[in-house]
Formats: sequence, structure tokens, C-alpha cells
Amino acid sequence: MHDGAGAMTRAKTTGGCLWGAVRYEIDGPLPAPSACHCGQCRRQHGALGVYTLAPTDRYKIKGKRHIAWYESSPGIRRGFCKICGSKLFWERIGSGQLDVTLGTIDPPAGLKIERQIYIADAGDYYDPPSR
Repeated sequence: MHDGAGAMTRAKTTGGCLWGAVRYEIDGPLPAPSACHCGQCRRQHGALGVYTLAPTDRYKIKGKRHIAWYESSPGIRRGFCKICGSKLFWERIGSGQLDVTLGTIDPPAGLKIERQIYIADAGDYYDPPSR
């Protein structure tokens, strides 16, 4: 159920990688996602990255052995499936929160982007909402 403010109020969200080696469940509602136009997200995703988040204790992840983690900046790591390469997670180490990429959520995601960040870093091959 959509709460009208970009957030999802359903009890459980599921998703996973392209190959199916990694699957996850997230208990409880998720906040509206953010679209990140920074250079690191663009390089990792091939375009902008779109994420929502939840406390790590609300995640149940199957296939953790297939997740590779890359520390893209000091204290920041990104998780992807080492079998198929799907970009799955972004984490500020020690924060107790785990961001999940919106494209890996099983449809219907029921979420709408509410926030655009690092717009000044957007690629010159698309027009972000406002520069």
C-alpha cells in the first residue's frame, strides 16, 4: 500500500539479484527512495542509482556467500552479486542501516522517488530534474 508520500507501507518487501543467487526480505515499511547522480553511483550502475533503506536488523538475506563487498569510499561499501553482477546494497559501515537498490525489489515496488541528490554531478547524457 502506498502512503501517498512516496513511502511503502506494506509489511514485507522482497527482492534479489538477476540470477537468483541472492534473495532478501525486508520487514516493515520503506521510506521513499532517493536518486543519486554522483559519479560513483553512475559508474557502478551505468546511470544514476536509486535506493531506499531500512535498519539492517529488518533484513533477511539468503545467499550472502554470493555477495561481494567493495569499499568505494572510506566507511562506505557497496554490495553486489559476484555471480551475475547485480548491484544490491549500499552501506555506511557501522550505521545500522542498509540501502537497497530499487531495481532489485520484486514488483510492484510501490515506491516513488522523492529526492534527487548530487544533481550537479549528473552525466551529460541525460537531463536530471533540475541542475
